[in-house]
Amino acid sequence: MRIVCLLFAALMVVTSMACSKPEPAPSPIPPPATPSPAASAQPVTIDLPEPKHDSAVSLEQSLLQRRSVREYKDEPLTLQEVSQLLWAAQGFNDPGGLRTAPSAGALYPLETYLVAGNVQGLAPGVYRYLPRGHKLERVVEGDKRHALAGAALGQSPVSKAAVDVVFTAVYSRTTGRYGERGVRYVHMEVGHAGQNLCLQATALGLGAVPVGAFFDEMVAKTLNLPQNEQPLYIIPVGRK
Repeated sequence: MRIVCLLFAALMVVTSMACSKPEPAPSPIPPPATPSPAASAQPVTIDLPEPKHDSAVSLEQSLLQRRSVREYKDEPLTLQEVSQLLWAAQGFNDPGGLRTAPSAGALYPLETYLVAGNVQGLAPGVYRYLPRGHKLERVVEGDKRHALAGAALGQSPVSKAAVDVVFTAVYSRTTGRYGERGVRYVHMEVGHAGQNLCLQATALGLGAVPVGAFFDEMVAKTLNLPQNEQPLYIIPVGRK
């Protein structure tokens, strides 16, 4: 009788084990996701006012009055003036994407940066000009005029101007088609763009001076330039 009871008890245990399912192991709780800097740092873009296409100052008057101006008042530029300057330098003047300055093969190797320090309604910083859409994209926060002046052998107009416009070049855009001669074409183009900027500054009653003496590596670091961009020209602009 005792043996039968033991067999019956064993049978009940086996049956219970067969009918019940084991509890699933709890899933590990994943750590909170940490967004990568690239994902979390959204670019800041600013729409510029529409540029004007006429004025009371003739081209001839701008040519007559254009001078290199190295002394500036400590007064801000307006965003409308900044808009006009950048459009004159590299803005679109054709629905197909052609620009105000000629470019060999319409390849447009130049990039344009605004080092803003004293502009109404615009936080100090380094901005890339985007001709398509006529916008600014912030690439560095804070006033970098003094750092840029240090890279330019301490030239005071760079630090005292309300803004500095810096032209850089991606040579491969042009040399990819024209070979080594494309380097010459890039340098021609930055001269066209720089003169456009200086004439527009004159028409607006502003002062500007082209600056070519600087340490390339220091300028590139100050502006956080991509490795394939080379700085060519700094043009301070301010109220005279």
